[in-house]
Amino acid sequence: MRAPVTGGGEDPRVAELRTAVSRLRRELAAHPAEFPDRGIAEDELAALDAMAVAGCPEVPRLRRSLLLVAGAIGSMSALSPALRQVRRAVELFGGPGARRD
Repeated sequence: MRAPVTGGGEDPRVAELRTAVSRLRRELAAHPAEFPDRGIAEDELAALDAMAVAGCPEVPRLRRSLLLVAGAIGSMSALSPALRQVRRAVELFGGPGARRD
Protein backbone atom coordinates (compact mmCIF):
# COMPACT_ATOMS: atom_id res chain seq x y z
CA MET A 1 0.00 0.00 0.00
CA ARG A 2 1.44 3.33 -1.04
CA ALA A 3 0.99 6.43 1.08
CA PRO A 4 -0.83 9.25 -0.66
CA VAL A 5 1.06 12.33 -1.71
CA THR A 6 0.41 14.99 0.89
CA GLY A 7 -0.19 18.70 0.54
CA GLY A 8 3.23 19.99 -0.47
CA GLY A 9 3.82 17.35 -3.12
CA GLU A 10 5.84 15.16 -0.76
CA ASP A 11 7.59 12.22 -2.40
CA PRO A 12 5.31 9.22 -1.77
CA ARG A 13 8.37 7.13 -0.81
CA VAL A 14 9.19 9.63 1.92
CA ALA A 15 5.58 9.60 3.12
CA GLU A 16 5.69 5.79 3.25
CA LEU A 17 8.96 5.86 5.20
CA ARG A 18 7.62 8.40 7.68
CA THR A 19 4.47 6.32 8.25
CA ALA A 20 6.43 3.09 8.72
CA VAL A 21 9.00 4.63 11.07
CA SER A 22 6.26 6.29 13.11
CA ARG A 23 4.43 2.98 13.51
CA LEU A 24 7.56 1.11 14.62
CA ARG A 25 8.52 3.90 17.05
CA ARG A 26 5.05 3.76 18.64
CA GLU A 27 5.09 -0.03 18.89
CA LEU A 28 8.60 -0.04 20.34
CA ALA A 29 7.64 2.60 22.91
CA ALA A 30 4.62 0.53 23.94
CA HIS A 31 6.57 -2.74 24.08
CA PRO A 32 6.95 -3.69 27.76
CA ALA A 33 10.13 -5.76 27.47
CA GLU A 34 13.46 -4.15 28.12
CA PHE A 35 16.35 -5.43 26.04
CA PRO A 36 20.00 -4.42 25.83
CA ASP A 37 19.89 -2.69 22.44
CA ARG A 38 16.60 -0.85 22.83
CA GLY A 39 18.42 2.51 22.91
CA ILE A 40 20.16 1.72 19.61
CA ALA A 41 16.81 0.91 17.99
CA GLU A 42 15.28 4.12 19.31
CA ASP A 43 18.26 6.23 18.17
CA GLU A 44 18.27 4.74 14.67
CA LEU A 45 14.51 5.14 14.32
CA ALA A 46 14.96 8.80 15.28
CA ALA A 47 17.67 9.07 12.61
CA LEU A 48 15.37 7.48 10.00
CA ASP A 49 12.61 9.89 10.98
CA ALA A 50 14.97 12.87 10.67
CA MET A 51 16.07 11.73 7.21
CA ALA A 52 12.45 11.34 6.14
CA VAL A 53 11.51 14.77 7.51
CA ALA A 54 14.42 16.29 5.56
CA GLY A 55 12.80 14.79 2.46
CA CYS A 56 15.85 13.46 0.65
CA PRO A 57 17.26 10.46 2.50
CA GLU A 58 20.57 8.92 1.47
CA VAL A 59 20.04 5.29 0.52
CA PRO A 60 23.25 3.93 2.14
CA ARG A 61 22.36 5.68 5.42
CA LEU A 62 18.78 4.39 5.25
CA ARG A 63 20.04 0.85 4.81
CA ARG A 64 22.58 1.19 7.62
CA SER A 65 19.91 2.45 10.02
CA LEU A 66 17.56 -0.35 8.98
CA LEU A 67 20.24 -2.96 9.66
CA LEU A 68 20.99 -1.46 13.07
CA VAL A 69 17.30 -1.38 14.00
CA ALA A 70 16.78 -4.96 12.84
CA GLY A 71 19.84 -6.10 14.77
CA ALA A 72 18.82 -4.21 17.89
CA ILE A 73 15.26 -5.51 17.89
CA GLY A 74 16.46 -9.03 17.18
CA SER A 75 13.77 -11.65 17.28
CA MET A 76 11.08 -9.60 18.98
CA SER A 77 8.20 -11.19 17.06
CA ALA A 78 5.68 -8.61 18.27
CA LEU A 79 7.61 -5.92 16.37
CA SER A 80 8.18 -7.94 13.19
CA PRO A 81 5.24 -6.59 11.13
CA ALA A 82 6.20 -2.98 11.83
CA LEU A 83 9.87 -3.71 11.09
CA ARG A 84 8.88 -5.32 7.75
CA GLN A 85 6.93 -2.18 6.90
CA VAL A 86 10.06 -0.06 7.52
CA ARG A 87 12.14 -2.45 5.38
CA ARG A 88 9.64 -2.20 2.51
CA ALA A 89 9.66 1.60 2.80
CA VAL A 90 13.46 1.69 2.64
CA GLU A 91 13.38 -0.59 -0.41
CA LEU A 92 11.21 1.97 -2.22
CA PHE A 93 14.35 4.08 -2.54
CA GLY A 94 16.01 1.44 -4.70
CA GLY A 95 17.89 -1.78 -4.45
CA PRO A 96 21.60 -2.15 -3.73
CA GLY A 97 23.60 0.08 -6.01
CA ALA A 98 20.53 1.93 -7.29
CA ARG A 99 21.02 5.58 -8.11
CA ARG A 100 18.59 8.43 -7.65
CA ASP A 101 18.90 11.06 -10.36
